[in-house]
This record gives sequence, C-alpha cells and structure tokens, in this order.
Amino acid sequence: MSGIIDISGLPAPAVVETLSFDAILAEMIADLRARDPAFTALVESDPAYKIVEVCAYRELLIRARVNDAAKAVMLAYATGADLDNLAANYGVIRKVVTPADPEALPPAEAVMETDADLRRRALLSLDGLSTAGPTGAYKFHALSVAGVRDASVSSSAPGVVDVYILSTAGDGEPSTELLDAVQAALTAEDVRPLTDNVVVNPPEIIEYTVAATLTTFAGPDVAVVLAAAQAAVGKYVSENFRLGRSITLSGLYAALHQSGVQRADLVSPAANIICPAGHAARCNGISITHGGTET
Repeated sequence: MSGIIDISGLPAPAVVETLSFDAILAEMIADLRARDPAFTALVESDPAYKIVEVCAYRELLIRARVNDAAKAVMLAYATGADLDNLAANYGVIRKVVTPADPEALPPAEAVMETDADLRRRALLSLDGLSTAGPTGAYKFHALSVAGVRDASVSSSAPGVVDVYILSTAGDGEPSTELLDAVQAALTAEDVRPLTDNVVVNPPEIIEYTVAATLTTFAGPDVAVVLAAAQAAVGKYVSENFRLGRSITLSGLYAALHQSGVQRADLVSPAANIICPAGHAARCNGISITHGGTET
C-alpha cells in the first residue's frame, strides 16, 4: 500500500488567519480612542473616519498577503508556480500533457499537468525512493511518464506486478508507444527489484452516459440552472475518470442538485458503476433536460 495521505483533509493551519475588515476597523477605532480619549468626534461623516477606514483596508490587504505567502510554502495549499517550486524539492517537475503548437491558427499553448496531479505525484515521490518494489513506487514512476493520466498497480501472482495505464489523450486508451514508455520506465535497473516481473497493460474502459431531468423552482433562469448542473456533472465525471474510481448515483445527484433545482430524476446510469483495479469509467455524453417548474 502507498503511504500517501490525503492532505486535502488536513485542518486549516493556525498561521492562516481568518480576516475581517470590520474587526480590523473596530480595533483601529478602539486604539485611536484609547490613545486620545478627548477625541469624541469620530463619526462616519468625519474625514478622520475615512482615514481610519483606508488604514484598516490596507492592513487587511497586508495580512491577506501574509496568508497567501504562508500557503505558498505548504504543499496542500500552494498553486501554480509556487507549487512548481515546492514539487522541485521532491525532485518532481510539472509534466506537459499537450505540447504547445506555435504553428496552429491560432497558436496553441501547452497544456500542463494540473495542480492536483502534480501535488499527488510530489507526495508519491517519497514512495518512489524505495527500490523494494512497493505499490507507491511503481505508481509514482508510471505517473511520471508523459501522457499518463492515471496508473493502477496490483499483483495477480507472486513476483508479478500488474500495472494498468490510463492515457491523457483521447478516450483514455494508451497507445502502444505509451505502454512501451511506461514499461521502460518501470523496468529500469534503479526502479525494479530483480525478482519482479512488471507487466504494463491497457485499462478496461466501462462506458456510460448521464441522462437526467431536472424540475426547477419558479424564479431562477432555467438555462442558467441547467448550465450549472451540466458543468457540475461534467466536473464530477472528469475528476472520477480514474482507474479504480467508481461512479456513484449519490455523486451524480449531488452534482445535479444545483441552486434552483427542486428535484433531479436520474435516468442513466441506473446503478452505481463499480470500477475494480485496472478499470475506469468513461462518460460518453451528458444530457440534462428541463422537466418543468414547481413553486
């Protein structure tokens, strides 16, 4: 088993303050009155009050910047370039998912690995230091190959390491070239124990579609409600297009119930889609229709 922990579930660090402009303003006014008890004309119409408001807002910005700086050095919170620099401490760099194409019209920028995936690989890199063949090590080295969206590691027999690869391209099916690249990475002398037989396989893809009818409350714009539900379901199915990640009816209902939805009727899928190791559920379409309005 991998030793990776879910850092998203960690409590918020105490160094990150909960900020309130009103609280800062009240503290400044109290401080001013304590320093000059004779000054009693501090009302909202007084120019001095506006000066205190400006000072309070400036302090709010400074303290927010301190919060951001603190988060920038924490793996659980860092994003973008800050996360790139933290991951470098683990010997991990952000992968290029799709190279830039300056010859395209218009020119296409490179598509890079997401923050969530980079953060996960940085944590897995600690398992990757082992040459004893733990699950986490094989998973880390497989995920480090360009073009790999997800990897699953299991063993079907003593000495056999079964690795399943999900591709970032197209429908998730890995090409022969990608499978060969992962095979080469996992059989390197400093990665694979001598007695391990590593077998790299394509995944079993379970295809499904999402079809639902939403009944909305009177008032909200139906198009806006349907668009929000469509986006939420799209996010859910994309995030769960992973090896061994099941698609649940409860997850789909949670995505469908956006603000303005009175009732959601899910037509497809009709049951949870269970994905064992080496399997991934791919959504081939999302159809959300309006079933009427209720007060």
